[in-house]
Amino acid sequence: MATGIRDKVAIVGMGCTRFGERWDAGTEHLLVEAFREALDDAGIDRSQIEAAWYGSCMDNVNVGNSAIPAAMALRLEGIPVTRLENMCATGTEALRGAAYAVASGAVDIALAIGAEKLKDTGYGGLPVPFKGTLNSAWMPLGSAPAGFAQLASAYRSKYGISKEDLKTAMGRVSWKSHRNGVKNPKAHIRKEIELDQILRAPMIAEPLGLFDCCGVSDGAAAAIVTTPEIARSLGKADPVTIKSIQLSISAGRESGTGQWDGSYVPNTRNAARKAYQEAGIDDPREDLSLIEVHDCFSITELVTMEDLGISGDGGAVRDILDGFYDADGKIPCQIDGGLKCFGHPIGASGLRMVYENYLQLQDRAGDRQLGDVRYGLSHNLGGVPFNGVAAITIVGRHGD
Repeated sequence: MATGIRDKVAIVGMGCTRFGERWDAGTEHLLVEAFREALDDAGIDRSQIEAAWYGSCMDNVNVGNSAIPAAMALRLEGIPVTRLENMCATGTEALRGAAYAVASGAVDIALAIGAEKLKDTGYGGLPVPFKGTLNSAWMPLGSAPAGFAQLASAYRSKYGISKEDLKTAMGRVSWKSHRNGVKNPKAHIRKEIELDQILRAPMIAEPLGLFDCCGVSDGAAAAIVTTPEIARSLGKADPVTIKSIQLSISAGRESGTGQWDGSYVPNTRNAARKAYQEAGIDDPREDLSLIEVHDCFSITELVTMEDLGISGDGGAVRDILDGFYDADGKIPCQIDGGLKCFGHPIGASGLRMVYENYLQLQDRAGDRQLGDVRYGLSHNLGGVPFNGVAAITIVGRHGD
């Protein structure tokens, strides 16, 4: 019976570019920037990499539809390089491919890398990037804010939360991320915002205001993975290992049946349940040290706290207002600024989240370093609350 990949794969090197409006660099330059940091961190030569997975979601204008541009930019001569896409879970999907290759024994050392130059595509988050009135059935809404605004309305209705309380909790989510992002030199947005300014911001899609929405960013991130035994031979005495990687994808139940009330994300709950089982985590509220979640919108982060089983159903508003997820709270969330302030170049985001947890586990996070880090969880949510994909990665010390 399958038992998963817990502690079968070690991360020996990671890299991440500065996220932002990177008009100074093309996609190939961002790939090289993240790759060089990962190589230096791992202490290996590129010739030791035996296979690579490259994630890119919307960057066809720069790199086309194949893995060839990435192989050329990184000089990955004569090895398999796979191009993949899975909406906002693309970076995690790249890591899953590399980790599964190592866990299976197919290769000893593999690379996962993700990049996106969203600014070059002209995508702004609000315009409809599909077919106007002929949108595909799987994504009928015209914009991401519209879809997630409906999540907020359903959540508020289900739990009888006042509009003012929900708006304040959502505002505090963004306030927290802005405070954290200031301490991150690689973050896209490094500016504190007062809660009152967040609450008074222009409305984008009721109840989502301007500061409830993440921006559009360029960037890349990379991970080099191998076995724990090889990691030790490379001088990594206590390597960071993958405890679990789980993905859950909708088959249409949410939008095609009456089985979903719109107040939560079934895929996140499904992926979380499987991830905790694989990682051996019984009580995430007690066992997790920090989390990086998919805060494309402030309501998404709020609902995700319950979908991950950290806050009880209907209890995330109170936990957020009480500071449970602040930098000095019980489980810090978005200690690096999150999608909101670090940025969201789609193909890189999943790997960027793991990058922060990896640094924290090694006490290398600088001014934002936390104490006593045991398990770090990262979460992606692709598409809209329905008909989408959720991905979860948990990392920790080997044998812990």
